Amino acid sequence: MTRTHLRRRAAIAAASVAVLGSALFSGAASAATTAEAPSTPVPIVTPDGQVFSYLLNTRIANPGQTTVVSKAVARAGGVVVQAWPQIGVIVAHSDRAAFRADVAKAAGNALDSVGATRSVPVSEGTPADVSSTWGHGASVYKQGAKKPANGDLPGAAAPAAATDPREGEQWDMRMIKADEAHQVTDGSRSVVVGILDSGIEADHPDLAANIDAADSVGCVDAGRPDTSRAAWLDSKAPGGYHGTHVAGTVAAARNGIGIVGVAPNVRLASVRVVNDDGFIYPEYAVCGFVWAGLKHMDVTNNSYYVDPFEYYCDDQPDQHAAKEAVRRAVTWSTEQGVVHAAAAGNSANDLSDKSSFQDTGSPDDGTPVTRWLNSTCGDIPTELDGVVTVSSVERYPANTLDSRLSSFSNRGLGVIDVAAPGSRILSTIPRTTVASGYALLSGTSMASPHVAGVLALMKSAHPTWTPAQMIEKLRQQADDKACSVATGGVPCVGPVEDNSYFGEGMVDALDAVS
Repeated sequence: MTRTHLRRRAAIAAASVAVLGSALFSGAASAATTAEAPSTPVPIVTPDGQVFSYLLNTRIANPGQTTVVSKAVARAGGVVVQAWPQIGVIVAHSDRAAFRADVAKAAGNALDSVGATRSVPVSEGTPADVSSTWGHGASVYKQGAKKPANGDLPGAAAPAAATDPREGEQWDMRMIKADEAHQVTDGSRSVVVGILDSGIEADHPDLAANIDAADSVGCVDAGRPDTSRAAWLDSKAPGGYHGTHVAGTVAAARNGIGIVGVAPNVRLASVRVVNDDGFIYPEYAVCGFVWAGLKHMDVTNNSYYVDPFEYYCDDQPDQHAAKEAVRRAVTWSTEQGVVHAAAAGNSANDLSDKSSFQDTGSPDDGTPVTRWLNSTCGDIPTELDGVVTVSSVERYPANTLDSRLSSFSNRGLGVIDVAAPGSRILSTIPRTTVASGYALLSGTSMASPHVAGVLALMKSAHPTWTPAQMIEKLRQQADDKACSVATGGVPCVGPVEDNSYFGEGMVDALDAVS
C-alpha cells in the first residue's frame, strides 16, 4: 500500500461518511479495472437439499431495500435469518442449489452482491423461530475435526508464582510502558472494550470485576445476536480459552490477584464470534461489529481472521460479498465511535504484496485449495480501512526489553500500523483449561490486545477523541523502531519511522495518557 492509502486508513471518519452513497455500497470488484492476473478460483458448490448460509448486500442501506431483498430471498427458496438495515446486509439460509442466481433475479437492482459464507453446509442449522417460514427444513452438518484457534500458537501453563500478584513477570507491560501509564490512570469505568473472540470466563478472579454483562452477546447462532449469558461465556470447545487470554491482556483487574492488564479499570464486553468448531464465519463477524456499534463500545479487539478464507478476494463473487458485508459492519461501527485493533496474522507473509506467496489453507472448513492471490485479496478484518493492524514482537536478546519481529508474524510496508509484544505472553485462561487460571501463549492474537488496551487508556484520558483521532495519535506516539535482524531470512524494508516489520513502531501506553 502507498503512504497515501496508509494515511487514508487513519482518516476514517470524514472519508467514510463522504462515500456512503457510492463507494461503500459499490459492487464493482477492483480487479475489473486492473490488468493483473485473477486470483485462483475457489467455487463453493451448494447442492440441492443441503442448507448453506449466504450474505446479501443491498445496493443502498435503508429499510426499504432491505425489505425488497428480504422478499426476494423468500421467492428464491430461502429464509431471512438476520437483517441489518443499518448497513444493508442480510443473512439468509437456503437449500436450493440455484439460490444465488434466483435471488439476484428476484431482487433486481436492489441487490448489490450475494455469496455463500462457508464451503460446507451450516453446522448450527436454521434458528427455530424463523425455520417455520421455510418448507424445506434445516439439515445439520457437524465438523469431523476441530479447527485450531485462529491467531495463536500452542501455549503452556505458566510456572507457578510464589506470591501474588504476578505483575513482575509481565515484561510485555514494561515494554509498552503500561506500568508507567498506570501511574497516571488505570483507565475509566466508562470505557468498554469489546472482545470479539471465543467468549470469556466471566467469573475468573482476575476478570470478574470488569465484565460488562449488559453489553455482552453471542453471535454464533447463524449470525443472530443472543444476549443470554450462556451465549457469550467461554466456549468449552478446543480453543475456547482464547478470548479469556485476550481479555486478561486488555483489562485484568488490579486486585492483588494474578496479573494486571494494560487498562485494568475499564470494562470488558464478551462478543462471542467463534463457534464450537472454532470457526469465525463472516455473518458472526458482521453481528459482532454491528453489536459493538449499537452498544457504542469504545474499542474492539479482533484476534482472528474471518473463516473460511485467510484472504478474501474481490474478483470472486462469494468472497467479495462476504468481505463487503464485514467491511460495511466495520465502517458503520466506526461511525458510531468504535475504534478497532486487529491481529496482523501468523503466516509470516508480506501483506503488502499478495503475489509474493500462495494461500495453501483456504477454505479451512472444507478442502483447502492452493491458490494464487492478487491485490484485490485481503485478510479481514485486519486489512480493512479504519482497523489498526498489529504485528508481533518477541524479546530479543532474551531477558531484555529489546525486541525483534516474532517469527510467525505477518508484516508489510504500509500495512502494519504498530507493533506490540506477542511471544510468550502471560495472561488469564479458563480454569477448566489450566487449573491456575494463567498461561503463556504466543501469536499476533496476543499482540493486538496490548494495542486495544492502549486505545482504552487513550479513550479514558481523552474521552472526546474520535476513532480517527485515536488512530492518528496511536501511530504518532508509537516509539520508532528501526529495521532489525531479519526474521526467518525475510528482510525488513522501510525507514525507522515506518517500516514493514513494526509500522510506526512499538505502541506506547504512557504517551497515550499523557
